[in-house]
Amino acid sequence: IHELKSAPKIHARISIMIEQTITVPNATAQDIYEALLSSEKHTKLIGDTAEISDRVDETFKTFSGYAEGKNVELIPGKKIVQTWRASDWPEDHYSTITFELEGSEEGAVINFTQIDIPEGRVEEYEAGWQDNYWSPMQEFFK
Repeated sequence: IHELKSAPKIHARISIMIEQTITVPNATAQDIYEALLSSEKHTKLIGDTAEISDRVDETFKTFSGYAEGKNVELIPGKKIVQTWRASDWPEDHYSTITFELEGSEEGAVINFTQIDIPEGRVEEYEAGWQDNYWSPMQEFFK
């Protein structure tokens, strides 16, 4: 008699992604970099508490602790990569956000991606980045 062995369980996580490109007139790529990684400027930008640094492996909290993460890769004026999670996400679930920054004749260009968002939350965060970052950023750099 042959015993049937159960198949291994595979836990695959679907990588759900947001991609947005934003042009910010009156700003340089370095201006955006500094606004995102300075606690003082970030707080003014979002209109809520931000504790953040411009050093790799440092943690951050924004929106009074609603969002948190860690700086993974920082290239001044060019790129920011961070782990990022919202306080209402499943425990230990982090996404990765990337800000690729460049200059143009129209202003600073942000190529933004966020991967590994919990299922069913993409539309909420697509709107959230627009409402909480990109729109305020247009005003911040007027």
